[in-house]
Amino acid sequence: MRYFATVSGSASEANVEEKVLASNPIMESIGNAKTTRNDNSSRFGKYIEIGFDKRYRIIGANMRTYLLEKSRVVFQAEEERNYHIFYQLCASAKLPEFKMLRLGNANNFHYTKQGGSPVIEGVDDAKEMAHTRQACTLLGISESYQMGIFRILAGILHLGNVGFTSRDSDSCTIPPKHEPLSIFCDLMGVDYEEMCHWLCHRKLATAAETYIKPISKLQATNARDALAKHIYAKLFTWIVDHVNQALHSAVKQHSFIGVLDIYGFETFEINSFEQFCINYANEKLQQQFNMHVFKLEQEEYMKEQIPWTLIDFYDNQPCINLIESKLGILDLLDEECKMPKGTDDTWAQKLYNTHLNKCALFEKPRLSNKAFIIQHFADKVEYQCEGFLEKNKDTVFEEQIKVLKSSKFKMLPELFQDDEKAISPTSATSSGRTPLTRMPSKATKGRPGQTAKEHKKTVGHQFRNSLHLLMETLNATTPHYVRCIKPNDFKFPFTFDEKRAVQQLRACGVLETIRISAAGFPSRWTYQEFFSRYRVLMKQKDVLSDRKQTCKNVLEKLILDKDKYQFGKTKIFFRAGQVAYLEKLRADKLRAACIRIQKTIRGWLLRKKYLRMRTAAITVQRYVRGYQARCYAKFLRRTQAATVLQKYWRMFIVRRRYKVKRAATVALQSYLRGYLARNRYHKILREHKAVIIQKWVRGWLARTYYKRSMHAIIYLQCCFRRMMAKRELKKLKIEARSVERYKKLHIGMENKIMQLQRKVDEQNKDYKCLMEKLTNLEGIYNSETEKLRNDLERLQLSEEEAKIATGRVLSLQEEIAKLRKDLEQTRSDKKSIEERADRYKQETEQLVSNLKEENTLLKQEKEALNHRIVEQAKEMTETMEKKLVEETKQLELDLNDERLRYQNLLNEFSRLEERYDDLKEEMTLMVNVPKPGHKRTDSTHSSNESEYTFSSEIADTEDIPLRTEEPSEKKVPLDMSLFLKLQKRVTELEQEKQVMQDELDRKEEQVLRSKAKEEERPQIRGAELEYESLKRQELESENKKLKNELNELRKALSEKSAPEVTAPGAPAYCVLMEQLTSVSEELDVRKEEVLILRSQLVSQKEAIQPKDDKNTMTDSTILLEDVQKMKDKGEIAQAYIGLKETNRSSAMDYHELNEDGELWLVYEGLKQANRLLESQLQSQKRNHENEAEALRGEIQSLKEENNRQQQLLAQNLQLPPEARIEASLQHEITRLTNENLDLMEQLEKQDKTVRKLKKQLKVFAKKIGELEVGQMENISPGQIIDEPIRPVNIPRKEKDFQGMLEYKKEDEQKLVKNLILELKPRGVAVNLIPGLPAYILFMCVRHADYLNDDQKVRSLLTSTINSIKKVLKKRGDDFETVSFWLSNTCRFLHCLKQYSGEEGFMKHNTSRQNEHCLTNFDLAEYRQVLSDLAIQIYQQLVRVLENILQPMIVSGMLEHETIQGVSGVKPTGLRKRTSSIADEGTYTLDSILRQLNSFHSVMCQHGMDPELIKQVVKQMFYIVGAITLNNLLLRKDMCSWSKGMQIRYNVSQLEEWLRDKNLMNSGAKETLEPLIQAAQLLQVKKKTDDDAEAICSMCNALTTAQIVKVLNLYTPVNEFEERVSVSFIRTIQMRLRDRKDSPQLLMDAKHIFPVTFPFNPSSLALETIQIPASLGLGFISRV
Repeated sequence: MRYFATVSGSASEANVEEKVLASNPIMESIGNAKTTRNDNSSRFGKYIEIGFDKRYRIIGANMRTYLLEKSRVVFQAEEERNYHIFYQLCASAKLPEFKMLRLGNANNFHYTKQGGSPVIEGVDDAKEMAHTRQACTLLGISESYQMGIFRILAGILHLGNVGFTSRDSDSCTIPPKHEPLSIFCDLMGVDYEEMCHWLCHRKLATAAETYIKPISKLQATNARDALAKHIYAKLFTWIVDHVNQALHSAVKQHSFIGVLDIYGFETFEINSFEQFCINYANEKLQQQFNMHVFKLEQEEYMKEQIPWTLIDFYDNQPCINLIESKLGILDLLDEECKMPKGTDDTWAQKLYNTHLNKCALFEKPRLSNKAFIIQHFADKVEYQCEGFLEKNKDTVFEEQIKVLKSSKFKMLPELFQDDEKAISPTSATSSGRTPLTRMPSKATKGRPGQTAKEHKKTVGHQFRNSLHLLMETLNATTPHYVRCIKPNDFKFPFTFDEKRAVQQLRACGVLETIRISAAGFPSRWTYQEFFSRYRVLMKQKDVLSDRKQTCKNVLEKLILDKDKYQFGKTKIFFRAGQVAYLEKLRADKLRAACIRIQKTIRGWLLRKKYLRMRTAAITVQRYVRGYQARCYAKFLRRTQAATVLQKYWRMFIVRRRYKVKRAATVALQSYLRGYLARNRYHKILREHKAVIIQKWVRGWLARTYYKRSMHAIIYLQCCFRRMMAKRELKKLKIEARSVERYKKLHIGMENKIMQLQRKVDEQNKDYKCLMEKLTNLEGIYNSETEKLRNDLERLQLSEEEAKIATGRVLSLQEEIAKLRKDLEQTRSDKKSIEERADRYKQETEQLVSNLKEENTLLKQEKEALNHRIVEQAKEMTETMEKKLVEETKQLELDLNDERLRYQNLLNEFSRLEERYDDLKEEMTLMVNVPKPGHKRTDSTHSSNESEYTFSSEIADTEDIPLRTEEPSEKKVPLDMSLFLKLQKRVTELEQEKQVMQDELDRKEEQVLRSKAKEEERPQIRGAELEYESLKRQELESENKKLKNELNELRKALSEKSAPEVTAPGAPAYCVLMEQLTSVSEELDVRKEEVLILRSQLVSQKEAIQPKDDKNTMTDSTILLEDVQKMKDKGEIAQAYIGLKETNRSSAMDYHELNEDGELWLVYEGLKQANRLLESQLQSQKRNHENEAEALRGEIQSLKEENNRQQQLLAQNLQLPPEARIEASLQHEITRLTNENLDLMEQLEKQDKTVRKLKKQLKVFAKKIGELEVGQMENISPGQIIDEPIRPVNIPRKEKDFQGMLEYKKEDEQKLVKNLILELKPRGVAVNLIPGLPAYILFMCVRHADYLNDDQKVRSLLTSTINSIKKVLKKRGDDFETVSFWLSNTCRFLHCLKQYSGEEGFMKHNTSRQNEHCLTNFDLAEYRQVLSDLAIQIYQQLVRVLENILQPMIVSGMLEHETIQGVSGVKPTGLRKRTSSIADEGTYTLDSILRQLNSFHSVMCQHGMDPELIKQVVKQMFYIVGAITLNNLLLRKDMCSWSKGMQIRYNVSQLEEWLRDKNLMNSGAKETLEPLIQAAQLLQVKKKTDDDAEAICSMCNALTTAQIVKVLNLYTPVNEFEERVSVSFIRTIQMRLRDRKDSPQLLMDAKHIFPVTFPFNPSSLALETIQIPASLGLGFISRV
């Protein structure tokens, strides 16, 4: 049909071919159904005639139908369906126009669920319904009629659900107010009571009177089904009539093509009346096929007198006679239907008596008396007699039809009108044939007897008449056959069953057809047609006057095998393939001739064209060459003249320019040389005078400095040596006394050993640090010594010059005399010191021997203590590790709690912000209401309000004063949900207030402690300084003493001892060597301490020592750097103590202490360092005081805020609920107003500074412009040389993009509008890279950062954040929108981190990406704002997910039986729950999984971070588990063993989904743990104490209340289970009483886990991003 419609076209403007095609979906929906062998099997016969005009264009069509299978409406076999239209209606039940039909799932209706297979794989019934409705509209069936058809179909479905209850064996009733029947009556527009009565009764009419008789339940059910079938048949006929009416054409029909689509041969396990009629029709069609193919073909061969042997074929006329002849099966069936008490059994006996053993094609089954077998042309078929009479009669109770005819629904009576009224205009076609589905048109109202008689015509009789008319049509036309062969009986793809295919081919007679074609001559030509067709293959000499002889001669030459053709009387017959061979020869001949003709003509045409083009080209060349020669001559003359002019003019210009430059140069040279000569003279003169002055000044300074240094050094040496000697004496006395009392003090030596060990460790650490410093200082010292050597050489030169002066010789002699005196004095002091050293020598030897003995004891004790310390350290490390693990876990929990609290506050803030916006809009509406009288304008609003804020409160502060002035009489209506939330908020604020009060008290205590420590610190510091100074002096004295003792011991050993005593190995030698080693070890320790002190002195000296006059200003800075290099306070304190000790010397002239003045320099440097450290300590003290003062201010402000909050809370709690809400809102509004005003003041200040900076920039720009203009004016015009400009080929470089996007300031709103407000997420997710809007926004921010434009950055980020909020507020219920902007917000946040320039975020960047980092601005605050926005979007996404999933969870997880047959019967004694399935549709576990797949695919398409997807999935699974568990705890009918198994299976399916998506490590499975344990609790044994112990250990995720609730609700389904005993429940309670868990029964389904956004850098290079044109961002350019 589609082919005919395409190639023919339409003769009218109404597109008849489209209407013809549109009839197909309508007829398929109401006449096709799913069977075991075909998913779209046609259950009626259809013959359609397509009419054509004289130009063979379609002008109309007409359709006839045969034997609709009405029984399928009320019954379907297993794995079969009812007609498609019923399932299409159920699939479209949610459409608003279908709400009145009150349909639901197909499994809810008896007429659609019997087959158990309501869905066809690969077919969407809702889409097919749309195609059906579209086809009805195209065929002219209006919307009202379409809705009428759907109402009737829905009524049939509801009629099938009508149930009957038996009163006794002969009567039945319908329950009162039966819902399916009431829906049927409402849809059909009939009276409920009347229809209810006639469904359970029937009227019996006799000659005298009529009786109303009740019927049994079985008869009522059959009557209900008969009524449904009758309504559907009438509706089917009505639709066919309207389709024919739409396809009818008034134009006269010239010809037609008839397409017969009728059922094929059928045989099933149970074959009834429908299969009998279908196979009868196939017998008739097979007979016509045999007549056409076999008989007519062989008669043609015999008529043409071709030698031919007849082929036997199967003739099915006997089978047809068995069915339709007199006393055949149909006649006997009609006769039995007329009998008053005829039954299927009596009819079967008549069949056996009439045909058994008389007809070879009729048989009787062995084991049945209610069936018969017919040998059809295809196979034997066994028919069950049951139902034959009922289906043949097709009886419906007349009273039920009358009730339907009295319907208020106008369309329903039309279906049951008299047949003459139902005849469509297409009933009489142009060919004079009458469609077989209509009755004669002569019945009138005045002849009721005839209508009754027409009603008694049987279905078999009507079908037989229709077949006879069909055969007449087929015999009057030229038929063509299309055989449909099924590859297999199981509807499997790519599966071919050879045996089954051969059976079908044999049954259709195709094998005989192939045999005839192989043996016969399928192709034929008349002699004249053959001559006309193949004349091109003949030569002229072969053509004769006799056409027959000519054809014979040609065929003998062309086809050598004479068996391939035969000559008849009027025709030539060819075997298969010969005509194709002749056609090939003819085509080759024609192709060769055509090529030859084309070759000749093309050559002649191209030759002519070539000659014309050659002549024209020669003419054009002649004229062009003459013109070019004339132009060239003219060019030569002009060039020569121009060259002469240029030569003379250039000579003049160059000569004049040369003269000007020469004059200027000579003048400049004269002035410049005079100036330089004068400057050189003055410089030489100044240098000579300065040298003379320096010579005398340096000599005087050197002499005075030398005198002061010598005097100070000598005095300092004397004092220092005296002091050291006194201290040495004092220490020796102390040590002597301590040796005598050593045994008394031995008791506390263990503690001292521990302290000494610690000191040794600390000194080792200090030693390492000082060694590092010493190496650094040595390098510095070497560099300084080099400088000093150079200075020394310079000084030596100056000394040589100074020796010339005679006056200095006398002073030097006097100084030498003084020095001699000092030298003699030092020698005397040295002798006295040596004498004292000899005295102490013997005492030290005794002391060393005593110390050695004590040392051995101390070493043993030290080893024991070390062993104990090691063991204690191991125990401490183990305990510390355990504590550390516990503390880390606790910290993680605290972090999650804090994060959750922060995100809840954000959520609360966003909610209050939305509430604030709503209130603000209401206030504006209320304020804008016009009032009588004078209207005052608010002029106090600042005109300098900044546009660069990123919060809605700041942007809209102008409405706040108006809100505060609103009268209090206008109260907002009370919102209970808001009131409850505010009450909860008040309790939270009270708790926070208590926490803040505790923190405040703790901070005050800390401040008091810090003050006390500051007061004690100076005293401790002074004592420490004095102690350290004494310790240093003692170390120095001990060092010198040990050196002297060591030298004396060595001399004594070498001089006084005898050789046998001092020989190696002698006892005395060993004792002395041990003493020597001990002393040397102690000496090394002292050396290290002295080296530390000297390194400090040297560093301070080098830092302070002045090099020349220019370095005096840098001394303090060098010292400051040295102080800053000291890592801790201990080092600074040591340096400070050293400076204090150096400052304690007397106020004498220290420059005379020693010869080289070193100590004087050290002393001066230490004084300066002392002053510097004191100043630093003072500054630190001031800073500390300032910080303490700031903390006090903060504490005071917090106290005031706390008191204010307490007062407000107290006031609010005293108010009534409505006033409390208003007061809290008013307080929140005032707080936001104050914050807005403060921010406005800050913005005004910033605007002022920006204006000042802009003015300064303008001034600087003007100055720069003036300077540039001045420079340009200084360039003389003569310097510009006019040279001829030659064209230069400049190669174009490929632009290197920097990953930035430039836009104008005025285009910012357009950018935000196109990229955020009007962007469709679906198109972006499918066609573009994920996160493209985030990349584009960040590249715009990069360009603003590159320009150093802070206003542009702030404005863009603020607009972006506000626009995202607007989009989410407008389309916040759309999952795709919320997911899309969550993904882009996170990507924008990651980009700000990745390119922030911080090292922690740059680890994974490439070198190119590191070049793209932000250079001018730190956007850390905006990162926090974006993070908060992402948290809000995530919470909104969770709410959207919850709204979508919540209706599915209970139905899919609890109510739907995923494992069929497990639940069995429901527990008895439970109340019947009304389900909302009929209204909202049933959700299954597959629905939930499909929804989860949809969510996951959308998030993946949007490029959401994998970690974020895991958190979303975890939240989804928590919602599923919480809602399922809560409903399980509230429904007694769900607490059974079978339901536990169903839940376990559903949870396993969810876990399988997690595995498929690689989300097992997301933590989602753990959220289902309470539900899993509840399901296990339903399945485990619940009797003994061991069972109780197992339950307690197993259900660790459930609370005690939940466990007890499940056990109380547990209800057995069958007799094999028992209820949980009360004693067992008490046992569980006793075992769980020590468990500390929440007493709450239900889980918090609204709980949202805290979300984190792990940093996820992008590997995408910014410079490679292209902006698609579909975004409409043409005003943005790449940089």
